[in-house]
Amino acid sequence: MMTRNGPWALAFHALFVGFILAPLIVVCLVSFTTESYLSLPVTGVSLRWFRAIAGSDFIPAFYNSLYVATAAATIALALSIPAALATARWRFPGRDALTAFFLSPLMVPHIVLGVALLKFLSDIGLSSTYFGLIFAHVIIVMPFTLRLALATLTGLDRAVEWAAWSLGASHGTIFRRVTLPLILPGLAGGWLLAFIQSFDELTMTVFVAAPSTMTLPVRMFNYVTDNIDPLVAAVSTALIFVTILLMIAMDRFYGLDRLLAGKGAR
Repeated sequence: MMTRNGPWALAFHALFVGFILAPLIVVCLVSFTTESYLSLPVTGVSLRWFRAIAGSDFIPAFYNSLYVATAAATIALALSIPAALATARWRFPGRDALTAFFLSPLMVPHIVLGVALLKFLSDIGLSSTYFGLIFAHVIIVMPFTLRLALATLTGLDRAVEWAAWSLGASHGTIFRRVTLPLILPGLAGGWLLAFIQSFDELTMTVFVAAPSTMTLPVRMFNYVTDNIDPLVAAVSTALIFVTILLMIAMDRFYGLDRLLAGKGAR
């Protein structure tokens, strides 16, 4: 039996949502200021700082982040599918230890990963390269793709696979035409979470990125250490609106409930 929330519960929820959204609202308001410094409340409304983005170093950094995040999420997903199939379908010695190893980047502080990866990439000659940066991002985002792939495969009813096998379908055909379409929402959700995590990663990237491979979070971090103008607020606001439009489009064409839930990840 469903019960309706009382006024105190509704007030608490409203305050909680307001507390979560307040920083985003403040950033959006500051980005439209006419002043040359961060100020609130704003004395006027202007798009000068949004126009300034076009001629700034944030555009190349944005493309670097987009390229690295797309590559890292895709590679991590490609590695997670066979790993999830092996650990979800078969029992073998060291199975739990292997799963814990794949998920271990979630438990290691990113500053520790950054120092370790900086030393490792320098030793093998891949420091300050896109390949080294993507390799580092694959390590930190693979737990997200693997976790959702495992959850989706664990909840999959294998009766449909056995039915296809009994009708003479090969293992490759079963995976391509039966298994993959059924687990696709979980895989898409894992890819999306991995992309967001990679695009937003700062702590580890500070150690392994070079000036030529600088991502947007690193560029924004470096900018705010030396400047106090609202340009970085305008960049943040642009990213917020792009993210909102992307989520609306995904909800329109795919359904965010299925995309992020991944058949009830647990």
